[in-house]
This record gives sequence, structure tokens and C-alpha cells, in this order.
Amino acid sequence: MPRPLDALPDAALRRFSRPDVPPPEALEDVHLIGICGTGMGALAGLFQQAGFTVRGSDDGVYPPMSTHLAEQEIPVQEGYDPAHLDPPPDLTVVGNACPPTHPEAAYAREEGLVQQSFPEALAHNFLTEARRPLVVTGTHGKTTTTGLLVHLLRHAGRDPGFLIGGVTQRTGESYALGADAPFVVEGDEYDSAYFDKRPKFMHYRPHAAVVTSLEFDHADIFVDRDDYRGAFKDFVGLLDADGLLALCGDAPEVRALAPHTRATVRTYGLAADNDVRAENVTLTDTGPSFTLRMDGRCEDVTLPLPGRHNVQNALAAAMLAHSEGVSLPEIAAGLAAFEGMKRRQEVRGRPNDVLVIDDFAHHPTAVRATVQALRDAHPDRRLVAIFEPRSNTSRRAHFQADYGRAFDAADHVLLKAPPVRHNDDPDAMLDADAVVQTIRDRGTPAEAFDDVNAVLPTLVDTLRPGDVALLMSNGSFGGLPERLPAALENAA
Repeated sequence: MPRPLDALPDAALRRFSRPDVPPPEALEDVHLIGICGTGMGALAGLFQQAGFTVRGSDDGVYPPMSTHLAEQEIPVQEGYDPAHLDPPPDLTVVGNACPPTHPEAAYAREEGLVQQSFPEALAHNFLTEARRPLVVTGTHGKTTTTGLLVHLLRHAGRDPGFLIGGVTQRTGESYALGADAPFVVEGDEYDSAYFDKRPKFMHYRPHAAVVTSLEFDHADIFVDRDDYRGAFKDFVGLLDADGLLALCGDAPEVRALAPHTRATVRTYGLAADNDVRAENVTLTDTGPSFTLRMDGRCEDVTLPLPGRHNVQNALAAAMLAHSEGVSLPEIAAGLAAFEGMKRRQEVRGRPNDVLVIDDFAHHPTAVRATVQALRDAHPDRRLVAIFEPRSNTSRRAHFQADYGRAFDAADHVLLKAPPVRHNDDPDAMLDADAVVQTIRDRGTPAEAFDDVNAVLPTLVDTLRPGDVALLMSNGSFGGLPERLPAALENAA
């Protein structure tokens, strides 16, 4: 359940009357506050493709989004100033990083400008009933699953609209208006705006949906596991009786959502009791192969994405693609041709025969699955895992013991201490040295470092030909994914 606005100390600034938003055809000029964020930049691109006049502002104007916006000729004003909203745009989109005292957000509120959160604006202008929204949600795997679903539809000749929280490897895209139904969107459970603490996915009007996984996350937004689980119960309750809900049947917490929806429920996974399942799974260094079984038919599949978790992601995408009329042979061909998402087990180079892989994993379950996937794909290589707990949840002590158990499949672990922010409670923060000690106690060599500049030379000294270096962070990791290959080349 969303945190009540009245429970917040600045509730008086969060509760206000917003003007009604005109229909999309009555809007022309859109301003986005925080336009260089991944989601906001993609939304700006959708508005431009739809023929709107688009502009925005941000205090973090840097590549790659700043470069992308410049290429699209979308003007970006650096810094925040109420003058950016004069003359008033037809619609102001307020990013969820804006507090009530934000200069532009406060001006929009005080002047009574037409304004929406990011998910409201996406739904109002693009997720119409005619577009048949397909929403992919879950604690883990939603970016890859969304990318897979978009790829399967396009590979089969469809032209869907989409918005993904990541960038596809082959095309470099994260959004497209598309000409056909459906519209595929990654459904994030994080809050919408300072004036709307509901999860973003509550705005997305799903015709069909996927829940990939359900584990406690976003401890800065949700009170506890029940609170987090409640958000997904509310989401699946949005589906109509003629909708489809695809649940990962291998996860009991996900299966337990079935009674909370009116839609048709189908499960997918590796277990034999799933409606859609993978059989005869074989893991290789080029990715898994398996037999896809659906509706009494089967098709042999090769998937160029390491790990059993990616087999599950592929099954979810296959189920929704099939519901949109894509045949099993088309699905098998599409899966074989998928090149992945950037920062999801992305190969950054092979300097001196060291395979450098960059991944977004940050929740302990995602870290464990990613490490295991690389171990299964490269059983004869030494696997060195380098991790930065950077998200609001991963920096907290809540998952400290889980992180200590997440690296069992690695041969060596380097842990970068989490960044400290001005409003952190020191007693609630993760102790990197304690995590390292747990990893060592479980039999894996491990070290902790205070900053990336200390990690890099140790990595160069540690890695040797034949190794796999797995970098995991949901941030830039101090440029380590770019710096490590270059440093290894220089050392060689």
C-alpha cells in the first residue's frame, strides 16, 4: 500500500488541487522536470514521436541521455529555474526525484499549472484502451523480459509501442511509439511523484501482465514485506476478466497472487506443473537450450542469455507474445536472435583473454542468480565478482546476511563499500566488512574497498588470462565497466 501523504511531515505541500488534464489532442507543449532520467528521457522521446513540442530541464545533463536528447533535437535547460515554465507549457511532467520544495515543481504547484507524474503522463497519452497495454512487473528480470517481449513482437513483423527501463543491445532503443497495438511497458513498483506515492504500475491500465518475481525491495518506500506484497496484489487486481496474467510458477510468492485477479491466470517456469514450461534445459557458454512446451505443442529453443533465470524470462515473454498471435516457430526464431539488453550481462570486452561483463544486479537474489548464471556458462573459468551496493535498499543492513550468501558460486569477490549520503542513518547502513567476513567464512576469498579508484589496480593485479570479471552495480560504478578493459589492455 502507498505511504499516506498525511503521514509525511510536509504533507501540506503534497496535497493540493491539480487542474484537469486535457485530452492528448488538446496538448501541444510539454515540459519535463528531470528530463535526463532514463524513464523521463524515454517519455520525452515518445512525446516527440507523437508530434508534441517537447522541452525539459535537469541538473544532471550528461551522456548518454543528454546526447540522445540532443540527437532528437529536444532542448534541455541545465539547472532548475521557475523561468523555464514561463510561458506555461500545456503539460508539466514532474519526475519522482522532485521534492515538494523543488524550484520548478513548487512553481508549477503554486501557479496551478497542468501537471502529471511520469506514469500518469505515459498512461494518459499513450496507454489508451486501443493500444492494449502489456505490463511486465516483478522485483527482478522485468527489464530483460520487457525487452524480450518487444523483440519477439518485432521479429514476427509487428510494430508495437513500448517503453523499457533499459536499452536494447542491437538497436540502442528504449522506447518507440509504434503503429500497432499492443503497447509494452515495464511496470516499476517505485512511487510516482511527491504528490502521488502509489507505485508507477498502478497507472498503467494493463490488458495483460507478467509478474516475474516478488521479493522485498525498496525499503525506502515500503514499510515491510507485506506492504511490498500488497502493491502487487493491488496491481493484479487492475486486470479485467478478459485479461491475461502470467505468473512465474516457480516462485510461491508469485503464485499466491492468483486469487487477487479477475483475469485468466497462467503460470510459466521450469517446474513440470507450469502451463508454459522449459524442458530438457542445457546450459552452455553460449547460453541455454531447452524445449519450450505451450498449449500441447513444443519447440526447441536456443537462448543467447546465460542463466536459468533468463529461461524463465524468455518463457514469460513467449507466453504474452503467443497471446498476441505470434506462433511458436516465430517465438523460437526470435529468442535465438535476441542480443540482450545493455547492462544485463553485457560483454564490455575481452582484453588479455579476460571476459569483462557488466550487469545491473543489486538485490541479493539478482546478484546470486547472475553469479550462478556466469558460473554455469563458464564452469572452467575463474569467476571474479565485483559488486557495489548502491541502491537505497542495498545500502541498508536489511540484506546484509543475504549478500554474504550471494557469492558462493564466485571464486573471488571484491566489494566496494556503499556510498554514504547526507541523510543516512549510520546504524541502518550495510557493513561492507561484515559482508566480506561472511563471504570468507563460506570459503570464498573477499576484500572490501572504500572507493572505485582503489578497486581498479587490485583488479588489474588479480585478473589473469581466462578469467571472467563480473561487475555488478545499478549505477555507473565510477566508470569501472569502461576503465577496467582499458586498464587490462594497458597492463598487457
